[in-house]
Amino acid sequence: WCMKTTDFARELHRYFRLYLPNERGCSPQTLYSYQQAFSQFLMYMSDEQNIKPEKMEMKHFSVENVNGFLNWLEGANHCSVSTRNHRLAVIRSFASFVKYDCPAHLEDCTKILSIRFKKTVQGEMLYLKPEGVKLILEQTDRSTSAGRRDFLMISLFFSVGLRVSEIINLRARDISFNTPKTITIHGKGNKIRMVPMMKQIEKPLKEYFDETGISLPEKLNEFVFRSHLKRQMTRQGVFYIVRKYAEKARLMDPILIPEGVGCHTLRHSAAMAYVNSGVDMIYIRDLLGHVSVQTTEIYARADSEAKRKAIESTAVDYVPKEEAIWETDKSVMDFVKSLFKYNIM
Repeated sequence: WCMKTTDFARELHRYFRLYLPNERGCSPQTLYSYQQAFSQFLMYMSDEQNIKPEKMEMKHFSVENVNGFLNWLEGANHCSVSTRNHRLAVIRSFASFVKYDCPAHLEDCTKILSIRFKKTVQGEMLYLKPEGVKLILEQTDRSTSAGRRDFLMISLFFSVGLRVSEIINLRARDISFNTPKTITIHGKGNKIRMVPMMKQIEKPLKEYFDETGISLPEKLNEFVFRSHLKRQMTRQGVFYIVRKYAEKARLMDPILIPEGVGCHTLRHSAAMAYVNSGVDMIYIRDLLGHVSVQTTEIYARADSEAKRKAIESTAVDYVPKEEAIWETDKSVMDFVKSLFKYNIM
């Protein structure tokens, strides 16, 4: 006896197994985030609409249920607007796929595609000055193998501006100690870029390679950064490491190290250091692996805003403060008061 597969299950299977990896070329990280989004959607349908995942049909994939899911995320789950928008982006992607894969559901999918993203308030970018990054690095215990590994990870975050996924996917073969010394980065969307190796990390990186044995020809496919179990580092593991040292540094100088410092803070810090050093935006775009220079320009705007605030905080008030005329001239005040004696309709 075989359980009947619903039309929704078939479409979802084709979407994840065929469309995303083959036609879109999505990375494992992207697939994981999309799976998380649909897991939440199925949880909502089960808990709130009493429709179990195995009973879910395409007729239930409606604009009403999607809107209900988005409201549930923000309400009961207290998710941020950015999280809501991400979940909507995933659902819209699936709707766009179904629209062409199964035109019978064109009307419902078109309605779902019409759901708008919510506007988010752009918060102030969190980044550290080089002294702040140095203080975090000083918290690593370089007398231990784990401390030396953590020192290199944080150094690469700052010197090259890497993402977490790029750190954990870095393999021995991606590091070239031959002139010109470079690091090959496997970025978002399977895009590959080559960045120069900073002189400051060349020596400790070479020593780390010799210590771990990954400089040997037969080890070139090994991941550069591994856990104590000799496995590839996880995103959660890297997050924990960076936050641990950031919190230790914050205890020493809470002004230099603000709250909320994480992996992406170090990437922002690298970008801001490039901007402050006068590096051209095109080069910064290529170093960070941005698709468009418009994404990179947020760092130039952040730098301009920081400079404006610094100038304003030290500026002298050359023009004396003037009082409004109605505050000093009694006749004007009497005239204004007289207006309220009449009911103007």
